[in-house]
Amino acid sequence: MRWVALMPLRGGSKAIPHKNIRRLAGRPLFAWSLEQALLSECFDELFVASDSEKIRRCVTAEFGDRVTVMDRSPDNCTDQASTESVMLEFRERVPADVLCVIQATSPLTRDADFRMAKEKFLSEQLDSLLTAAEFRRFLWSRAGLALNYDPANRPRRQEFDGALVENGAFYFTRDAILKQHRNRLGGRIGIHVMDPETLVEVDNAEDWAVVEQLLRRRDWPAQWLARKRLRAFVVDVDGTLTDGGMYYAANGEAMKKFDTRDAHGLARLREHGIRVCVISRENSPAVAARMIKLGIGDYFPGVLDKRAFLQEKFESWGMKFNEIAYMGDDLPDLDCMADAGVSFSPGDAVPEILAAADYVSSRMGGAGAVREVADLIVASQLHAGVADHD
Repeated sequence: MRWVALMPLRGGSKAIPHKNIRRLAGRPLFAWSLEQALLSECFDELFVASDSEKIRRCVTAEFGDRVTVMDRSPDNCTDQASTESVMLEFRERVPADVLCVIQATSPLTRDADFRMAKEKFLSEQLDSLLTAAEFRRFLWSRAGLALNYDPANRPRRQEFDGALVENGAFYFTRDAILKQHRNRLGGRIGIHVMDPETLVEVDNAEDWAVVEQLLRRRDWPAQWLARKRLRAFVVDVDGTLTDGGMYYAANGEAMKKFDTRDAHGLARLREHGIRVCVISRENSPAVAARMIKLGIGDYFPGVLDKRAFLQEKFESWGMKFNEIAYMGDDLPDLDCMADAGVSFSPGDAVPEILAAADYVSSRMGGAGAVREVADLIVASQLHAGVADHD
């Protein structure tokens, strides 16, 4: 049986411009649930269909050949177009026994949700499946009628079963059902129940703020980084460890502003066995003095070709580029970020860097961005240690 997953992504979004590729908690919106679908190992192939060349490039940059990107008919990208119209167009192009449609607006979906839903689908011999979450609230119609309980016998909250609300995270549909009913649901229908928090879909700015906080509370970044097995952290200076500003004393000496939180973050990395390397195109006495104070011996100023310099340095250390994390904010950092095992940027980096970074800090350069990233890497080391122990 061939299982195929499809994520439809439109280029137009009125409530939140460029919503599908806008960064949510450090990653493009679409990447959250798509990554979990890949991790679930439930599907023979995963596709993204979009009318936007920018979205297609972004998906390819994020997932490479792990996800197949294809065009989407303009007729199926209007405000009136249904998800079914995309599914029907897709089935004419890609054969599948079961099609899973994944919604990018449900970034709280976990890999376990796909696995449990597939197990339910197969064990119960279902024809289609939807996802839902429990809703333990009393519902009323606008006409003043109770819809899901008897007001004369009002149950206590802990005794109230409530209802299941469709959350739209993903759907499973057998091809025969889609062909016959031209609908994602039909035949024997099952429901996979997800966490209550997954009722929140990203449709407006308020949803965005709520979901971003929920994602940042999860340990996703630590799990993701733990798989990288990082050995070193390389960070740029101007615009990353500093705010990029140049301050001059009366004698003409240039000064830099550093954040003490970043210094503590670098110290934590070293305490957990991560080698810290600081690199810069500039040769600043102020930065050199700061590195001495922090006890960072791997400080390399005046490096114009960072990629070539680091390649030689890593070879002498017995490391590979994909074993290091790199954090930068401007165009000279692009080559290093492309080859690094994982790349980071402060929140105010130039657009090209923001697009290339695997994770964008919620903080600005010189204002705790490095500390945020350092804490994530340390958490990943602890997570990896627990996994190895288990």
